[in-house]
Amino acid sequence: MGIVLGANQYGKAEVRLVRVDRDTPRHRLTDLSVTSQLRGDFAATHLAGDNSGVIATDTQKNTIYAFARDGVGAPESFLARLARHFLAYPQVTGGRWAAEQYAWERVGADGAAGPSSAAPSGHDHSFVRPGSGPRTALVHAGAPDDGAPHLTVLAGLRDVTLLKSTGSEFHGFPRDRYTTLPEVADRVLATDLTAWWRYTDDFAADALDAGDRGAAFDARYDGVRSILLETFAGLHSLALQQTVFAMGRAVLEAHPEIAEIRLSCPNNHHFLVDLEPFGLDNPGEVFFAADRPYGLIEAAVTRSDDDGPAGPEHPVWATIGGFV
Repeated sequence: MGIVLGANQYGKAEVRLVRVDRDTPRHRLTDLSVTSQLRGDFAATHLAGDNSGVIATDTQKNTIYAFARDGVGAPESFLARLARHFLAYPQVTGGRWAAEQYAWERVGADGAAGPSSAAPSGHDHSFVRPGSGPRTALVHAGAPDDGAPHLTVLAGLRDVTLLKSTGSEFHGFPRDRYTTLPEVADRVLATDLTAWWRYTDDFAADALDAGDRGAAFDARYDGVRSILLETFAGLHSLALQQTVFAMGRAVLEAHPEIAEIRLSCPNNHHFLVDLEPFGLDNPGEVFFAADRPYGLIEAAVTRSDDDGPAGPEHPVWATIGGFV
C-alpha cells in the first residue's frame, strides 16, 4: 500500500489585534484574536519542500493587520473580507477564518447616565473588561491579645483588566547601548490590576460585630474599586508607576478606615503595527497586543508620620504570596 498526503490546511493562529477608532474624542475599541487557515494546492511543500505556492503565515498575519487599518466592524464581516482576499489566490480552494472578540466596557458606564438618558455614559477613552477580576478577602488571626485572638481584615481584587487608548506617555528615561525603546508622547496603557488593602483594627472590629453580615465591607469594596478605576481613567499618566501610586493615594484619601494598600500592575504592552511596508499609514489605530514579556509595576501605599511610614510592616503581609 502506498502512503499519500491527506487533507491539510495551514495558517497563522491567534493573531492578537486591537483596533482603536479615533474619529471622535469618544474612542471605540475592538479587541480580537484572529486565526487564518488556508486549504488548496499545497502538496508540493509537504512532499518536496517546494514553497513556490505557499502564502506564508507571516503574510496572513500582516494581511489581518493591514485590513484592520480600514476598520474592523463586526467580526463576521471582517473574516469574510479576509476570506475573499485569500480565495483570490489560484492555489487557494478553501479555508477557515475564525475570531474571538473580547468585550470591553467604559469605565464609569454603570450609573453614569440613567437608562432613560440620551447622553452617552462612561469614560471616553478608558475601558474595563467586564467580568474580569474576582473580589478577594482575607481574615488573619494573629497572636492572642488579652486572651482573645486578634483579627486583621484584608480586602482586594485580582486581575481587573483595564485599558486606556490615550492619555498615557513614557519618556525621559536614561538610555544606554542596550536601550531600544522609543520615547512616546501618546500610547495605549493596559494592565491587569491586583490590589489588597488592610482595614484599620477599629473599623474591622466594628464591621465584624455589626450583625449585618458585613454590609460595611460590601460598601467599601464597591467604593474602592470605583476609585481605582476612575483614577486609572482620569489621570494623564507619565508612567505606570505614577498611575499605581495615584490609585493607592486616592483610595487612602477617600477612606480613612483603610490603613494601607498594595497594588500590582503588569504593563500589558500594545505595540503599534508597522503598516508602511504595505503602503499604509497607522495613526495610532492598529496594535499588536503582546502577552509576554511585560513590565511589572508594584507598590505599597501607606499612611505616614513625620518620620516616614507609620510603624513597621504589618505581619499579615507575610501571609500573602508574592508582592501582594
